[in-house]
Amino acid sequence: MSNGDNGLYPGLNLGAGHGDAHDQAETSVFGFWVFLMSDLIIFGILFVTYAAALDPVGLAGGPGPQALFDMRSIAIQTGLLLLGGAAYGGVSLAVKYDGGAGKVVAWLAICAGLGAGFLFFEIRDFLHQAQEGGIPQASGWLSAYWALVGLHGLHVAVGIAWIGASAAQIAVRGLDDVVKVRLSMLGVFWHFLDLVWIGIFSFVFLVPLS
Repeated sequence: MSNGDNGLYPGLNLGAGHGDAHDQAETSVFGFWVFLMSDLIIFGILFVTYAAALDPVGLAGGPGPQALFDMRSIAIQTGLLLLGGAAYGGVSLAVKYDGGAGKVVAWLAICAGLGAGFLFFEIRDFLHQAQEGGIPQASGWLSAYWALVGLHGLHVAVGIAWIGASAAQIAVRGLDDVVKVRLSMLGVFWHFLDLVWIGIFSFVFLVPLS
């Protein structure tokens, strides 16, 4: 359903008060979303590989989900990442309704902090699992697990770096049209990570223990 004033989809632009950024956002953000679909294909392949390896042959006598997964830590990771996604809503609202550069940077800092907390617990889990023999070389299942969860973690690290670069751009350029569009694209990426993690949480961690 499009905006009757100018044909732009209201969920993909910043509002008429933002001038050129309003017109550029729909095309740029939609194009970036299409690009992310190619990334989703990679995750889909890894999901299928993980599913195929989740059997006695794939486990190859090595440690399995019951021995390695710390569901309390995984629940904390899930909460931190989803809170980070909600916090990015603060970024989007501050940009759209002219909350000021300071408020945008503050919300970005919250997002980065929550993402860093997520990575802390994830890396801690990986280190503990490695100490228990849960290394990628131990079995096909562990190779698939490390590849899938590790790739998502790498994306979160990239997102944090992107947030830092965005904050630096705001400090140098202010909230100009280019920065506003890039923040919209960053928001799509950050929420994309939430969606992928929901799939990982449900399929990688919950299904094997159910």
